[in-house]
Amino acid sequence: MVTLNQLEVLVKVVEFKGFSGAAKSLFTSQPAVSNHIRNLENSFGVPLVHRTSQGARPTPAGEVVVEHAQRVFSILDDLERAVADFRGLGGGRLVLAGTTTLGTYLLPRLLSDFSARAPKVACQIRVGNEGAVESWLLRGEVALGLCAAIPRDEQLVAQGMFEESMVLVSEPNSPLIGTALTPADLEDQRFLMREPGSATRSLQESVLRSWDLSDAEQWEMWGPDTLKQAVCQGLGMAVVSEHVIRQETASGLLATLTVSPAPPSRTVSLVRRADRVLTPPEEAFVELVRTVGEWPL
Repeated sequence: MVTLNQLEVLVKVVEFKGFSGAAKSLFTSQPAVSNHIRNLENSFGVPLVHRTSQGARPTPAGEVVVEHAQRVFSILDDLERAVADFRGLGGGRLVLAGTTTLGTYLLPRLLSDFSARAPKVACQIRVGNEGAVESWLLRGEVALGLCAAIPRDEQLVAQGMFEESMVLVSEPNSPLIGTALTPADLEDQRFLMREPGSATRSLQESVLRSWDLSDAEQWEMWGPDTLKQAVCQGLGMAVVSEHVIRQETASGLLATLTVSPAPPSRTVSLVRRADRVLTPPEEAFVELVRTVGEWPL
């Protein structure tokens, strides 16, 4: 069986044109070098080295073996450098996941800061509902996930990072704007809800229950953008993250309503598999999120 040690010895014999020079460079004995070459020749079944009065020369077969051995060592060097990158931020890969709202509106902002600190780390964002994010984490397809609900699987651990405020929004010409509302004032309103499986949907249902409005008319809208457009078109009102509608409220496309009690805030958590050993890029991202403290502007 051919070994890397044997190939290294052959390359050194050819490089130094002799067994003595090869032995010195490898800090071994000349008989040990001869033994490696003999075993290598036995493995291939052909002579690899000419022993002449002018020193050792590769045979045609030996030249082929040396050429391939040098390729092997070059690949190993590349592998060493690539793996070494994972001990720092000089390379590597960072794969993150986020629930629909967090993955769409938060992760790109965080990655912008991260990329400025580690420009050689390749990044990827996956977006899905809570179930999808948990599944990716459990299968090891992503290292870290941003979620707004406590993970159901005990293999996953969550660390709260910061709070996200929720608001009630309507189209900008609603007669309810500027009024101090109570849940009773909203009994005849239609509420637009996110799709089942969404963390926002769970919070919306919880808010309506707390307002005793579970029986209010509800229409289902898949995805935050669809929901926002539906509210803009006057199809109903919705409880959403304040960050999802920041641009629309600033431009006058949507308006926030004042209702008491207000929708509760929710905790944004960084979720990972408990047994996952994080790479330096992953650890650096965790540290970045820790230092943020609040949703970045």
